[in-house]
Amino acid sequence: MAPAKINLTLEVLGKRPDGYHALRSLMVPVELYDEIEIEPAERLALICDDPALAGEENLVLRAANAIGVRGARIALRKRIPTQAGLGGGSSDAASLLIAARAGTFGALPPWEDLAIARSLGSDIPFFLVDGAALVEGTGERVTPVGAIPPWAALIVKPPVAISTAEAYRRLDERERPQRPRSESIGIQAVAALQRSDFDEIARLLSNDFHEDALTQHAEIARAAAAIESAGPSRALLSGSGSSLFALYQRRSEAEDAAARIALPPEYRRFVAAFHSGAAWRGASA
Repeated sequence: MAPAKINLTLEVLGKRPDGYHALRSLMVPVELYDEIEIEPAERLALICDDPALAGEENLVLRAANAIGVRGARIALRKRIPTQAGLGGGSSDAASLLIAARAGTFGALPPWEDLAIARSLGSDIPFFLVDGAALVEGTGERVTPVGAIPPWAALIVKPPVAISTAEAYRRLDERERPQRPRSESIGIQAVAALQRSDFDEIARLLSNDFHEDALTQHAEIARAAAAIESAGPSRALLSGSGSSLFALYQRRSEAEDAAARIALPPEYRRFVAAFHSGAAWRGASA
């Protein structure tokens, strides 16, 4: 089971000389899962219920090739929307790496978790932790935050995709203030999450991509307005989009809000509690 994620905070700190952007983000996995089944086979093959995602560029297949898997049939059932800012592909790849480390594929050539994860995608190191974490750098610095409260999210995926490169370009065009770590909204949010302070988390929710996404895409603005009309929580973009989410202290509250949303069916909606695995204990990347 590969969980989706949401970003409770996302600060884009600036563009580095190597062209990558430094980030700081409090990320939480949620109980919206892709499903992966692995069986022995004579050769490596990926089967996906969405044929468009079964090509050589699928991160699951790339992860398997990167660690030397040669004989396996991998069946992937997608439930996490693509191009949504929910990390589905990265989570799928991380789940395969975790399975490989547990011996699912038998003996493999030596490999290093973080190096492989970083080479495949910036969100993959986070998913190796299997719990909420503060993610920094270009995704390689992952600090687990420990046990988290049993809150829930209402997630809405509008019928639009966002170019991540274009989202970064728009941010780079603007002057933005320096944000030292000691004053980071993400650091404040970690402390609030650790003490289960829902009101403070609600106040601190922040994403540097949010306002541009609403301005540039009418579908996202419509979804945000519908979420907030359903109340009482406000909507926030996850990642660079296009999904939005709102937080609730109880799953039943999120389900009630989902039922009140007035949007056509092409606006996909999900209710998912926070996911908290055991891997965070003693883990860091």
